[in-house]
Amino acid sequence: MDDQSKHIKFFVGSLIQIQRLQLDLNDNEIPSLIKNNFQSGIRSGFYGGSPSLVELFIFEEDKEKASPILEAFKADLNL
Repeated sequence: MDDQSKHIKFFVGSLIQIQRLQLDLNDNEIPSLIKNNFQSGIRSGFYGGSPSLVELFIFEEDKEKASPILEAFKADLNL
């Protein structure tokens, strides 16, 4: 990663799904970032977003390495 690295949206799902996928990515040394507008809205006094629409981002250069992990994850969940 360098200063020019860019995050891309990798998966959208429930917080539990995102946390499970994030563990799988971490096991393969792929960093990720969670964006949860629902929790952010609650903390700031607004209600926005949906608890089932949490977003997981990865670095663009990790997409090729992360894609098989996502496919296995979806297969496990029958998505």
